[in-house]
Order: sequence, then C-alpha cells, then structure tokens
Amino acid sequence: MSAPRVRASALLPLSVLVLVVCGLLSLTAVTMEVGLRGVLPGLALAAVPVGPVLATVLWLDRHEAEPPHLLAFAFGWGACVASLGALVLNTGVSRLLDRSVGDVTNTSVFVAPVVEETLKGLGVLLLLLKQRRQFDGVVDGIVYAAFVGVGFAYLENVLYLGRALGDDQPASLVVVFVLRCLVSPFAHPLFTMAVGVGLGVAARHRRASCRVGAPLLGLLVAAVLHALWNASAGSGTANFIEVFLLLQVPVFAAAVAVALAARVREARLIGRHLQVYVRTGWLGEAEVAMLASGAGRRRARSVASGAGGRDAVRAVRDFQETATELAFRRDRMRRGTSASSPEEELELLERLAVQRTAVLGLLP
Repeated sequence: MSAPRVRASALLPLSVLVLVVCGLLSLTAVTMEVGLRGVLPGLALAAVPVGPVLATVLWLDRHEAEPPHLLAFAFGWGACVASLGALVLNTGVSRLLDRSVGDVTNTSVFVAPVVEETLKGLGVLLLLLKQRRQFDGVVDGIVYAAFVGVGFAYLENVLYLGRALGDDQPASLVVVFVLRCLVSPFAHPLFTMAVGVGLGVAARHRRASCRVGAPLLGLLVAAVLHALWNASAGSGTANFIEVFLLLQVPVFAAAVAVALAARVREARLIGRHLQVYVRTGWLGEAEVAMLASGAGRRRARSVASGAGGRDAVRAVRDFQETATELAFRRDRMRRGTSASSPEEELELLERLAVQRTAVLGLLP
C-alpha cells in the first residue's frame, strides 16, 4: 500500500471519531436547551428537507460523482463540528458583549454569520487540502459546500423546532417548520456555496493571489448574505418575505446558473483532454463525444439499462467516471496545480480498458 493510502486509512477512524464526539456534544447541548420532548420530534421534522436538497445538489454533479465517504464527511462536518463550534463561539461572544457593552441584540447579524460561515468553510477547505484528487473545480466546491451547509442547517433546525415545540403553541411550530424547512431549506447551503465557489476557483489556479483571494472573497459574500438573511428574519414577516423574494430567490438562481455554467465548462474540458487517448487508441471518437455530453451520458446509461439492467448501468457509469477522472487529471497536470505520476495514469488507463471492453458489449 502506498504512503498516501496509508495516511488516508489512518485519517479515516480519526475523522469518524471527531465527527461522532462533536455530534454527541452538539446534540447534548441542544437537548439541554429544548429537552427530549423537543429534540426527538425536532430531529424527525428537521430531516424533511434534507433528502430533496441533497438530491438537488447531487443533480449538479453529473460528470464525476463525489465519493460517498467525502460527502458524508462534509455533511457531518456541518452537522457536528461547525454546529458545535457555532454554539460555543456564538454563546461566548454574546456573553462577552453582554459584560462589556451590555448589548447582544446584533450578534445574529454581525457575529454569527462570520463565525458560522468560517466554521463551515473550514470543512470545505479541509477536503481541498486532504483530498486534492477529488476536488477539481467550482462544481466540486459547490457540492461539498452545500453538503456542509445542509448538515449545519439540519442541527440548527432541530434547535429552532425544539424551541417551538417547548412553547406549547402549535401555530408557532407550524410557522418555524414552514419558514425554515419548506420556504428556505437552501439558505445555509446557498451561503456556504459562495465559499465553495471561491475554493473551487483557487483549486484551478497557481497564482497565490487567486488561491488566497478567491476563498476570502467567497467567505465575505457568504457572511454578507447570511447577515442580510438574519437581519430580515428578525425584522418581521413582511421584511422577511421581501428579502426572500428580492435576495434569496435571485441569489439562488444565480448560484444554479454558476453551477450549470461550470458543468458545461467541465463537459468541454472532458472532450478536449480525452482526445489524446483517441490518438493513442485507448478511446474512440464516438466514446469521447458521449463522455463530453450530459445527454450522451444519460442516453448511454438508458441503452445499457435496456440491454442488461442495473448491473449494465453501473458498468457504464464506472466507465464514464474513470474517463472523467483521467480528463480532470490531465487538466490538473496541464495547469500545474497537482502532481501526478505516470504510474497513476497507467493504472487509470488499465482500469478504463477493462471497463471499456465490458461497455462495448452493451452499447450499439
């Protein structure tokens, strides 16, 4: 086993331990505030938007699905580590301000957004630093950041829903559930996606100014959006709806547009970098055309499904992801943002050849 794989294997149990310990501490803190009567239903109600939001995020990442264990880490970082850090730091800063200036009314606008977006962004930064081969650009940054944001929103919603349950006012619970779980489930993912975009841009450039400046700009945008959102939430229903329509809806549309544009750019990148393997006989022109098109990829999986069912679809998907990994690897090498050995390329090509043989027997 190579040294990087040994290090990755050693980090896995440590990562799981950190997430579990932080998760238990976060859940304990929430339970101490709202009680079991509030936390248990809160855990169930807060889970309602998680599946649809994550499915939407994964839809954006169609070319190279991220490893499930890294997505789980991102979600866990938001739900366990970032949430615990926010509980501790937000409470600590509020108490410090209360003792020093006697005014804690604006911490949700001027303190919490900076604290929370920094903590969430650290999780995405860790993935970039420790899993560089799985972090290829803006789309990956958006996906990982959104998973962190969804995890953070989940535990925060447990807290707010638990408080509403403790008020013994059904109308209050309905309002909190509708506003936080149905109307604005993309709020936290959307804020953190700005950091993900910044880190995704940094991953594709060698200039120090870009590698530092883009993430910092992303963090600033995330904190400002978060602050505006918190300010609207505390200024009445009318202002909340106004900010939702004038801020979050356009920003959400812009974020989707950025993600889709980045996905189109990735498709072109795949087609360009795989041409070398056409010239050397590893791939055919028709295969590259299929791999560089979202519609072509879906069509290939559909044909495979009719020819061989679920196993055939999995074979085609594996072939597509290996080819995509090869293209992204060549792109990183061309830009000089990642070192890679010829042995790694040969290993990928040998895997591709085996998968291609299986796929050619399924597709016309």
